[in-house]
Formats: sequence, structure tokens, C-alpha cells
Amino acid sequence: MLTQERYKTIIDILSERDAATVTELAAALGISESTIRRDLIVLDREGRLRKVYGGATAINRTEGMVEDEVNVREQIMAHEKDIIAEYAATLINDDDFVYIDSGTTTSRFVEHIGSSRAIFVTNGIIHAQKLLNKGLNAYMICGRIRPVTASVIGSEGINYLQRFNFTKAFIGTNGIDITSGYTTPDSDEAMMKAKAIEKSFAVFVLADHSKFRRVYPVTFAELKKCCIITDKLPYGSFSDKTIIREVTS
Repeated sequence: MLTQERYKTIIDILSERDAATVTELAAALGISESTIRRDLIVLDREGRLRKVYGGATAINRTEGMVEDEVNVREQIMAHEKDIIAEYAATLINDDDFVYIDSGTTTSRFVEHIGSSRAIFVTNGIIHAQKLLNKGLNAYMICGRIRPVTASVIGSEGINYLQRFNFTKAFIGTNGIDITSGYTTPDSDEAMMKAKAIEKSFAVFVLADHSKFRRVYPVTFAELKKCCIITDKLPYGSFSDKTIIREVTS
């Protein structure tokens, strides 16, 4: 087995089990424990796992409640977001009824939508303005404004979504994890996302590769509920749990 194949297998095992001993990994790969120990040292240095006494654990970054402002987040992974957004926009058909979630990647997505007879509904204030500027048929959800994400949230918005049946939804997320699913810091944001997913036939999560293995306080959907569009496939068994589309420049 080639070195990179060993590395991938080790990461896959840890993704499934969260932790494994040197003995377990050696048996699974059919190689010596000394080779496994050397591999774990390399992978630990690369930040792909955490080496502990007698084995290793998967790295899942647990994040807090604080979110950067929209103008800050727009600059992070800007090129990757644009690649994802451009591809996602090609998925829209004229007969679609589309929900667009708030978020910086979904905002880029709106920029790439061309002339269309589709109908759009959004809870993103910036998104609504962009849709208006394009002359597209769009509706804005009512409810409480959350300044940090420039989004509309709350019970009024959830009730508004309840009446609709979307053909497609394009959702943003702060974190993606095999166990915790799709997560976000704010419970009201999470409820809006969950309702939109529930009311949609096909759901696409637009997320650059930095979102994988991050876990935020509130889960809004299981991994299998949505297709993921990303710029780089993650290590581990994410693709065994749901459909992932990798798009590159």
C-alpha cells in the first residue's frame, strides 16, 4: 500500500470511529505498528489527526457562538466561494421554485444567476437586493432581522416558509461534521434552515472546504439530508454519508 493510501485509510478509520489504537490501525492496514506510529507523527504534524498515547483521535474543531460580521466573512475563502457559487447557479431551471438561505456563499450564488423565469424566496437582506437588481421574480421573508448575518429569522419567518414547497434550496452552513451534521452558532438561524430543508425537494449546501470538521452549537440537519457543493473533497468518509460535488477552477 502506497504512503498516501495508508494516510487516507487511517483518516477514514478515525472519521468512522473518532479514535483508534496503533494496534487496531496496524491490523486494519496489515502493516507493522512501527510504520503506523511514523504515519501518525506525519499526519499529526499536518493537522489531519491528533496523536495521543497509544493511538490517535480525529480532529473535529468545536467552535463557539461568536460569528464574524458579513463584510469580514465575505473576504474569507473568496475565490473558493465564487467557484462553488458559479456552479450552483447552473442548477437552476426556469420552472424552479427556489429558496436561497442567507450567507456569504449563497450571496455569491445570487450574483451568478442569469436571466431566469424561476421564482426565488430568500431570508437574506443582501440577497433580496441583488435579486431585485437583476430583475428576477423574488420574495423576501418577513421576521426579525439578525444584523450579524443580515438575515431574517424568527417564528414569523418560519410560519411564512410553512406554506411553500420548494423544488430546490441553496443553504449556507458554518460547519459540517459526520456525526453532528450541518451546524450553526445561532438557534434561530438553525430553525430557519431546518424549515427550509423540510419544505424543499432537493437541498444543496454550499460550503468551501474549511467548513468540514467544524462543529457549532446547533445542528440544523443530518449529513444525509443535503447534497454538498464544495471546492475540495474532505478527508474521511463524508462521501459515504451523502452526495458531494467537488467543483474546481
